[in-house]
Amino acid sequence: MKQAYPTLIAESGTDFLVYVPDFAIYTEGADFTEAIEMARDAIGLKGIDFEDDRKEIPKASSKEEALKSAQEDIEIFDYSKGILTFVDVDFTEYRKKIDMKMVRKNVTLPSWLNQAAESAQLNFSRILQEALMEKIGSR
Repeated sequence: MKQAYPTLIAESGTDFLVYVPDFAIYTEGADFTEAIEMARDAIGLKGIDFEDDRKEIPKASSKEEALKSAQEDIEIFDYSKGILTFVDVDFTEYRKKIDMKMVRKNVTLPSWLNQAAESAQLNFSRILQEALMEKIGSR
């Protein structure tokens, strides 16, 4: 699922401070590009947490709603004076990117096939991964 979330980025000294109202996320970057990357990463992580906790991922608010939220939260810093942009995140792709924890699976093979594969010095794990990705249509 891909969505674009309103994000406010404001320069503060040498940093670019980031606020994503729909997730109540605060982050920062050394420059504008890094600020957007940090926002995307933070949104992706928070969205994955929502999915893992079986909570619904928030729908993207409008730019007016985002500005209103920023104006209500100016105790420490006024993000509403920054640049309003939209940061897109594909939660499905983000999960694939970060969830690389390996799991062990037992596989049953005919003895002759196992011997032939070992003689050919084939990597069983890699071949199984490639075959499964091909079967489910994911690359």
